[in-house]
This record gives sequence, C-alpha cells and structure tokens, in this order.
Amino acid sequence: MGVKGKINQRKRRAAARDEPTEATEKLVGPGKIDIESDGEESSSSDITEEGDFDSILQEMANDQGFGSDEAEDFAEGTNSDEESIHSSDIEGASSEESEDEGESGSSSSNDDDGEVLQRVASHTTDGQDTAVDSDNESEAAVDGVGMEKLTIRDFGKDVESWKAYRKTLPQIDAGYASDSSTEEPANTIGNVPIEWYEDYPHIGYDIDGKRIMRPATSDELDKFLANMDDPDVFRTARDEANQQDVKLSEKEIDIIRRIQGGAVPDAEFNQYEDTVEWFTSQTMQTPLHAAPPSKASFLPSKWEHKRVMKIVRAIRQGRITRPAADQGPKYYDVWANAAELSGARARRQRLAAPRMPLPTHAESYHPPAEYLPTEEERQKWLEADPDDRKSDFLPQDFGTLRAVPGYARFIQERFQRCLDLYLAPRMLKKTSNLDPEQLAPKLPDPRDLRPFPAAEALVYSGHTGRVRTISVDPTGLWLLSGSDDGSVRLWEIATGRCAQTWSFGQTVHKVAWCPSADVCVFAAAVGSRMVVAIPPHLCDSQKQLVSEDLVRAGFAPGAADDEDDEDDTLPVSWDVPPSAEQAVGICVSVSMRAAVKAVVWHRRGDYLATLTAEEGGGSVLVHQLSKHKTQRPFRKLKGAVQSVCFHPTRPWFLVATQRYVRIYNLAQQQLVKTLQPGVKWISSLDVHPQGDNVIVGSYDKKMTWFDLDLSVKPYRSIRYHRQAIRQVQFSRKFPLFATASDDGSIQIYHGMVYQDLNQNPLIVPLKVLRGHKVCNSLGVLDCLFHPTQPWLLSAGADGSVRLWT
Repeated sequence: MGVKGKINQRKRRAAARDEPTEATEKLVGPGKIDIESDGEESSSSDITEEGDFDSILQEMANDQGFGSDEAEDFAEGTNSDEESIHSSDIEGASSEESEDEGESGSSSSNDDDGEVLQRVASHTTDGQDTAVDSDNESEAAVDGVGMEKLTIRDFGKDVESWKAYRKTLPQIDAGYASDSSTEEPANTIGNVPIEWYEDYPHIGYDIDGKRIMRPATSDELDKFLANMDDPDVFRTARDEANQQDVKLSEKEIDIIRRIQGGAVPDAEFNQYEDTVEWFTSQTMQTPLHAAPPSKASFLPSKWEHKRVMKIVRAIRQGRITRPAADQGPKYYDVWANAAELSGARARRQRLAAPRMPLPTHAESYHPPAEYLPTEEERQKWLEADPDDRKSDFLPQDFGTLRAVPGYARFIQERFQRCLDLYLAPRMLKKTSNLDPEQLAPKLPDPRDLRPFPAAEALVYSGHTGRVRTISVDPTGLWLLSGSDDGSVRLWEIATGRCAQTWSFGQTVHKVAWCPSADVCVFAAAVGSRMVVAIPPHLCDSQKQLVSEDLVRAGFAPGAADDEDDEDDTLPVSWDVPPSAEQAVGICVSVSMRAAVKAVVWHRRGDYLATLTAEEGGGSVLVHQLSKHKTQRPFRKLKGAVQSVCFHPTRPWFLVATQRYVRIYNLAQQQLVKTLQPGVKWISSLDVHPQGDNVIVGSYDKKMTWFDLDLSVKPYRSIRYHRQAIRQVQFSRKFPLFATASDDGSIQIYHGMVYQDLNQNPLIVPLKVLRGHKVCNSLGVLDCLFHPTQPWLLSAGADGSVRLWT
C-alpha cells in the first residue's frame, strides 16, 4: 500500500468517527458492546431467529479478546492500522468520498480493498476458496465463502456483516464427540469386577468422582412381560459392567453364529488365500559376481579320490564285505563279556568312561584374590593330615604363564585317573519308551452302560433327625426309613406319600424288610430291642395270614418243648408287645442286653442276625423267627465286630471286624477264609448276588473289591471319596454298585461279573450324585438299590430320603 492509500484510509476512519451511520454500532463503556438497531432495518423477526443476540455477541466478543482496553482505543480512534479494520475497509469507499477524490481516490481504495481482502483471506483454511479468488471480492467477504474461521475481530464494527456471515456457517451435528447433558454417565471403573458393587447402590464413578447409581431393576414377572412384547429379546445381551441391556447388531449376531458353527468369525477373512512367496523359488540366472571360475572347479577332487581308494583297499583286503543273507534270529548270551561278542555288538554296548571334573577358579595360575589363602590358612593346611585337607593343593598366584613351574603331582593324578577308570561301575541301564495311554485299561463309554441312576427324582421329607437306615420291600412299592427322632416311616416310593408312622421314642439304628415274597414282615432295631411288625392294610388277606402265622408261631403252647438245645445263658427274651404297639402292627419284641446296631435277614426269610454293642462273642446273635429261638454262633471273637452279612447262595456267614473280614461256614462250623482289605477301619460290606465277589467300605475313604475265587487280597482298591465311606451296596438285578460317603456324595459304578472265570470283573466309574447336605461332618448314611428298577435310594444326616433315577 502506498502513501496515498494510507492517507485516504486515515481520512475515511476520521469521517466514520465524526459521522457514524445509523446502522453502525458503537462501543459504550469498557468491555461492553451496545447495538443500536434501526427500526427499519432490524425487526423483531431477526431477534426471534437469532435469539438473545446481544448477550451472545457480547460473550463472543469477550471470548475473541475484544475487551475493554481495545474497545476504548477503538472508540477514541487510537487503534493502529494493524490492530483494527473499519467496516468501510471491507465494504469499500462510500459514494461521497469517491466523488470528491475522483480517480486518485478510486485507485487508493482499490489498494486498500486489496489489503483488506488479503487479510481476510489469511484467516481461511488451506485448500478452500478465498475472497481474493472470487470475482466479487466484497460479496465473498460478507457471504463467508471459504472463510469458516473468521471471528468478530475480522469485521470490526460491521455487526450486520458478522450476522450475515454467521447465517452462512454450517450447522453443528452432535455425534459421539458431542457433550450432551441428557446422556447417562457410563461406568468408568475399568477392569474392577462388578461383583464388588453388589452390596452398594452404585456401580462406579464418573469423571468428576460422583457415584453412578445402579439403574432400577424389575422383577421376573415384569421382565417376562417385557420380553413377550419386545421382538428383539433374542438379540439383546446383558452388559454387567454398565448394568444395561445392549442390542446386538446384525454383524455381531453373524459373528456369534459363525463361532458356534466352527467357522472363522470374520466373514471377510479368507483363510485359503494364495501363498505369498516371500523368498522366490526361481533361480537367479545372473551370477552374483563376474569373477571367472577357478581351475579347481574343473579338476576332480583329490580328497574324494583318496576316500574312494581307501574304500577300494578295504574291499580288496576283505575288511568290507557284502552283508550275508538273513539266516533267522540269532541268540546272544546276555551275561557274556563284551570282549567275547562280535565287533558290531561290542561297539554297540561300549560304556563311556567317566569324565574328569572341570577345573575351578582356585586351580588357575592367576586366581582371584579371594581364592588365595592367608598365612594362617596356609599354615593350618600344612599342619593338617593329607586325608583331612579340603583340597590337595594350595592356590598360588603366578604373574605370567611363563613363571608357572612344572607340576609336581602329575604322576599321582594320572595314577588316580587310572584307578577311577578301572573301578568305574559298568552297568547298562535299559529304558523302555511306553505310552501311558497304552498301560491304562480300555474302559467303555458310560453312555453305553445305561441304565444307571443319574438324576434326583423325588425327596421324602418328614423326619426331624438323621435318617440312619432305609429298606425296600421285595415288591418295590414301599419304603421304610428309620431316624434319630425315634420314628419309623412307611413311604410309597412312586408318590412320596407317608402311609404310616411308628413312634418308639428311641433311636432307630436299622430297619429291614423280610426278603421272602410270601410274607409282609419287617424288623427294626430300636434301642436295646428288636421289634418285628406287620404293616396293616398293606397286603392282601392271604399274605396277611401267612405273615401272622410266621411271626406268632413261636408263642404257640407246643413251641416251648422244642427249645431243648437253646442256650439259657443268653440275655435275650421274646416278648409279646404292649397292646398299644399291637394296634399298629408290632407282633414280637426281642429284648437284649446292649443296643442293637444292625439287623440282617437270611435269604429264606426265617433267620435273621443282629449285631449289638456288646463286646465279645455275644455281640453277634442269630434268631429264628418261626420258633422264637436265639443262638450265639461264636463264643469268642477277635476284635470288635463292625458288620455282618449272610451269603446269598452258600451257607456262609461274613463277619467284618475292624481290619479283617472272616467268612464262616455255618453248616460245618469252621472258618473258610479271612479277607485282608488293608484298611484301618471297616465300615460296611456287601456280597454280589452271584456270591463270588465282595466289596468292603472303610472309614479311611477307601473301597476294596474282592474276588473270592482269586485271592484274599483286594482285586481292586478305589479311593475317590474325600471323606469316610458309610455304606456300600450291590444291585440285585443290574451290574451296578454304589458307595455313600460323609462328603455328601454317592458314587455309582458299573461292576460286571462274567460267567467266564478267566475274565476279570469290569469296574467302570459312572456317576457322582450330589444332593444331600453335610450336617455335623456327616453326609450320606445309607444307600440302597431298588429291587426291580435301576433306581437308588439314599438317606442322609440332613433328615431327607432321596430317590435317584
């Protein structure tokens, strides 16, 4: 800009200050902008469209640095050319000034306009159309084409131009980057587990440290109704971190389906793309260097010639021969000396000599200072006996290798080395590479061994104490259970209905149905007596009469004459129960001296054995129900008896003490064999229906299987329970057996016994049943298989009886 342009510019600014137009805005007061709007040019509609434009413009002026100091300078006309631009500089010179100044004024105004447009264009961004490039420079400056970054400072006092420019700016689209007060703050706790906030009303904190409250949750009925009305319920997943339901997109659902189908999650990923040859397989035709080939590359190798001639001489001398034809297997003496064997076999069995130990830092000619002994240590080493010295030499420091003298102990060390080689042990350690899977037995799949109990079907609730014992009648319709609450309950197995209850007031240790299908009788061990009862209205009249004849035959007048061989010293009395007990079906009461722990029936249903807490031979008694007689089979027993059992097919009687199981022949009155389970404390035992196998449970968590035809030692020992085993039981119809433990679980096994005596029994673990609760370190106390179905019934310390099918 020339000197004339600057002078004209100052004149226009002075004229504008002296005679301000009506549309021009003036600055009043420091830091404030008052807009004097003309009634004709401005209307209420403009104000309505722009809102409270006065306050907005004032805030924007303050934000742009249009403060009090600059406002006063502008009002007084003291601003410099570089700090302020009048509105006339942007709109061009007025008509009056152009007429007065003529051609000189027009030229100067053009220069001024160019400077203003250049300054306006400097605020535009790169790559956009500037006001200088447009045809109409003044209109481009006002319309705001390519000037998205203009501020109110660029327009000076021309507020109308600033309003027009603001209307041309694009609207701001609020996206993810926008800050909206309506959005709920997201959970910002990071990787902190959401379970930590289960007991608090909030789920995290926002950026200001304020709590993010947990959203309100509805009950299950509201959730169900909402899901029924929501068509996108199957597309919704729960976001536990933010406590909200997120709708899955089509792409996310496609990824989930592809993962379930075993395909690549990304549908656009091609896993069968062509191989990229990073290192080309084509041979390079041009050599790497242009050097001529050497003469040796054209001549045969002399080293290969020597090797070939060596082989030729060996063939001529007979040292290399053609292998002879295979003449069959050769046998060698395993214990023969290696020198007597053939050359190939001797070389193959050669033992490597033991290696010499590597030298240490102390053996160096220039060892570190910490390895050098002091004068006291040297004197102590010299005075010590050679056998008591820790080392055979004293470390010495020689400055150079040249100063090292000859080694005086060379011959002694060579001699010791020869002794080591001579006395080295010569032994071949043969190892076999076996696959552990080949050693493991090939067991069948449990799914192929069905049916077996796998799920809980029914719970019989009613007892208030521990249920110690259960028993099923031969028909499989009724169940008896005895508990610590002093009651015996009769249950209908199919429905779980309690048909009858007998209350005795004492702990019921054992209940047992008579195995004979012709009668309906059961025995129960209550305190120190055994009661025999016939449940009323449980069978037809014919079976009822047969049962009463069996139980009450001993009370007949002629029955006492047959008791010639009865031991009068036995503290046992067969009594008629009181009338109150007879009314509920109890027919016989057998009183004993000690508490009765177990009752076991013989397979024919006339004999039964009891086990009492008495020490000695009187703890095991055998009773005949039809004659009301009691026998003591043992005068003396070694150890405390834990369990007794009748053999299902032979006249054998099994008695389990604390560590042994003795089998007696009652017909011959002699000991057959003694089984040695190898456990510390036996808890229970049972015999297979075929009679050749016995399982024994113990309190030290171990179950042992015995094959009576094989050995008195266990055929298989299984320890899968974590607590003591209370009961073991065979199934009478299916190849199954079960173990009940104090850890609250029941383990079901497949135990197949083959008719072929050369084939061992097959034992396969099938299922672990868990449902009983552990109370006072007691879990499942008794278990029993159903006589006709692959069902299992169990009784626990939690007072419940459960049916597993």
